[in-house]
Amino acid sequence: MKANQSLLIAALAALPLAIASANAQAQSYEMVIATQLPEDMSNNEIYPALVHFKNLVEARTDGDLEVTIFGGGQLGSEVENGSEVQGGRTLQSTIMSAGAMSSFYQDYQVVTAPFLFTNWRQAWSFFDGEWFADFMSGTVEAADMRYLGTFDDGGGFVAFTNNVRLIETVEDLEGLNIRTEENPAHVAIMRSLGASATPLPWGELITALETGLADGQFNAPVLNTTFNFDAVTDYTTLTGHVYNSAPWVVSESWYQSLPEEHQQALVSSAREAIQLSHGMSGALATASWVESCERFEACYLMPDGERERMAEIARPAWQEWIVDDFGMDEARVQGLLDEVERVGQQLAEDDYRIYGQ
Repeated sequence: MKANQSLLIAALAALPLAIASANAQAQSYEMVIATQLPEDMSNNEIYPALVHFKNLVEARTDGDLEVTIFGGGQLGSEVENGSEVQGGRTLQSTIMSAGAMSSFYQDYQVVTAPFLFTNWRQAWSFFDGEWFADFMSGTVEAADMRYLGTFDDGGGFVAFTNNVRLIETVEDLEGLNIRTEENPAHVAIMRSLGASATPLPWGELITALETGLADGQFNAPVLNTTFNFDAVTDYTTLTGHVYNSAPWVVSESWYQSLPEEHQQALVSSAREAIQLSHGMSGALATASWVESCERFEACYLMPDGERERMAEIARPAWQEWIVDDFGMDEARVQGLLDEVERVGQQLAEDDYRIYGQ
């Protein structure tokens, strides 16, 4: 009897250690993701996609790879997050705007090309294609980051808002002072279209519009309504002259430390999360444009003909800037532009071949 009691006591004493050991085995790896977007399931497309990613990864690895998401800039700025991801110790993944990504991988600046896409399907098919994945493979050597995919940033296509007049043609931009991001590509685009550009950080934008330092600005309709630009500007025009994107990266060093089956689970889950985000992005942008037309004094959806006329003016000026001033290889720039055009043509041909004949 005493022997049995001794065994029982020994077993109970060892139980906490056994539980701790089991928990340790249940979670061998942790992936922390940082985003500037709020932890909200309804006002942006990125956070819900990350939640879906988390659920998929943890289910596919039986909890061995745990995913934690920090939204709303809790872990610092985009550039700070990118630097942390390079180390891969405290932060393994992040989503950055085009400008921030360009500070780690300069070639991403080519995605700032004006009027790059004519519709969402063309943009999504291009960013989801093998050509662009190969283009982004340079992030491994340049920044110790692995590219997982591209989200829309606020819905992708941008709309002007301004205090002076409704922009219906390229001539209506003449003389307007437009606030841009601190991105020389955007400055070059505005100047080519006849406007002057005032590069300012996000935190100074509202004050600039209130004080007249800038006549207008451009952002995706989701941001224009979320941040109440109708309170400081009267007119809005959806031109889509810039497509805002947000690449998703993971630490390459950390990724290589994972077992192959975890790498596969991570990549396949990321690709599904990107696909989920696309539809939500389009829906949010469409709803926000409808809301813009209710809240601004006047709104205007620029027709394709005028967009093409603006593109014919802006594109050569931008190409001159990115090759001569920024220093990007001309063939690399042209290769991207050619692939975007090819994707658009292929979609149109396939649509008609499959559904129209």
